[in-house]
Amino acid sequence: MEDRKSPKGRILWVDDEIDLLLPHRLVLEQRGYDVDTTPNGDDALSQIRRQSYDLILLDQEMPGRTGTDMLREIRIADSRIPVVMVTKSEEESTLQQAIARRADDYIVKPTSPRQVASAVARLLEGPSLRHEQIAQDFVRSYSEIRSRIDSARGWRDWTDVYSELVDWELELSSAEERGLLESLHTLMGDARREFADFVIANYSDWVARGQSDRPSLSVDIVPQFFMPLLAHQEPAALIVVDCLRLDQWRALEAVIAEDFETESDLYFSILPTATPYARNAIFGGIFPDELAERRPGWPDGYEEAGLNSFEDELFGEQVARLSNGSVAIHYEKVHTASDSESMLRRLPSVLDEPRALGLVFNFVDLLTHGRGESQILFEMARDAEALRRLTLAWYEGSALREVLKLMRTRGIRVLLTTDHGSVHCHRPTTVYAKRDASPSLRHKHGDDLRAENPATVLTVANGEAIRLPAGGLKMNYLIAREDYFFVYPTKLREYQSRYRDSFLHGGISPEEMILPVALLKPRG
Repeated sequence: MEDRKSPKGRILWVDDEIDLLLPHRLVLEQRGYDVDTTPNGDDALSQIRRQSYDLILLDQEMPGRTGTDMLREIRIADSRIPVVMVTKSEEESTLQQAIARRADDYIVKPTSPRQVASAVARLLEGPSLRHEQIAQDFVRSYSEIRSRIDSARGWRDWTDVYSELVDWELELSSAEERGLLESLHTLMGDARREFADFVIANYSDWVARGQSDRPSLSVDIVPQFFMPLLAHQEPAALIVVDCLRLDQWRALEAVIAEDFETESDLYFSILPTATPYARNAIFGGIFPDELAERRPGWPDGYEEAGLNSFEDELFGEQVARLSNGSVAIHYEKVHTASDSESMLRRLPSVLDEPRALGLVFNFVDLLTHGRGESQILFEMARDAEALRRLTLAWYEGSALREVLKLMRTRGIRVLLTTDHGSVHCHRPTTVYAKRDASPSLRHKHGDDLRAENPATVLTVANGEAIRLPAGGLKMNYLIAREDYFFVYPTKLREYQSRYRDSFLHGGISPEEMILPVALLKPRG
């Protein structure tokens, strides 16, 4: 295929009256575009197969095949080429056909050379101009963001600044501004350090009984966000996507918004930011110390049975407590494809009656953990951007998407959230622990735990101070800060090589703690 480069782009204009459009062509060429012309669709397809084009201007009303017929053939030949339909018809059916076959723009004749040039510039130069503007805006915002990180004093300051950092991550990744992304990651490192100091200074106050001036926490998800959906005597769904970071949610939200109006808020996970603690807190509405009182022996005595094996019971108890027992519940946890199939078969009949539906989807958590165990997954999800892409790819064919389609069809409102996020860990910190210590890489409990560098962890001598099970006299907790992960002195090299650059959770970082909670209202 011939690929002759042009300064701004190469255009193919398909129109049986092309001679009448010479002024339009001259304007495009004066602006730096190369323009080839052809009077019919068959010749156009031959040229597309021989040469590469950056954009096609396509007349609707030509002898033989119409422009919309040609559009289908062009999409088969090369789905990426922007196509602008140019037509004399203002009929809505013509516009609908063009949209259905993915025309990128639509111009009605008679048209001026400037109008055509504007449409072409928007499609060919728009992305680069937007990227340039994004870069300029970030450079101007850099100092202000750093100042806001340094001056953040309250939890609202931190939700605002972290939300902005996530937005910039998405913008700069989309613009492929690798150099500026490095600057952003430097800011994010500063934010992790300051945020960890802030959480350590305030967390015990947040979880104290009767404390009111605090962020929404895991225990508040059902009473604060979900129970209002049940006030209408209709089914409502609480969906928890395990281990979903805020940036992953923002990427998913753009797709979900095609079917739902979304209202997003932010809340803070409890500590440790790990499934046994955070997700039980969501479904039970209680802190881990209360859970240990109600379930003697939890967490250590429940290792084999599963630390989250009774979420359905916790969910039912909490909804009954908040509704005076007037609302039925249904709970499902989806791990595998067979789980998905059986759940999707049951769901339509479940939704025939008013009830609180609780659904847990574990794929993102499995992906995040599996990345550390599989070289293939590691290569596919090397960084946060790649992890977002994989999350989107999963969603497109997932049971979650099928569930949301069903919810939209039934007009059922959904509260979608997560139990914790994950942080990209780069720095090991050595801990000294006995054999009975818990094995997690970002949080541990056991007797006489100690970190070689105390500045890398939160050390909790008395678990009750932060609403964790008290344990024995010598038991304490270590919770990793920022992007540190635990290694043992006896397995230093093994753990460093195995877990460095992994996405982990359980510790204190904005990525793990500041999380989305979104109300989804079906469109239509």
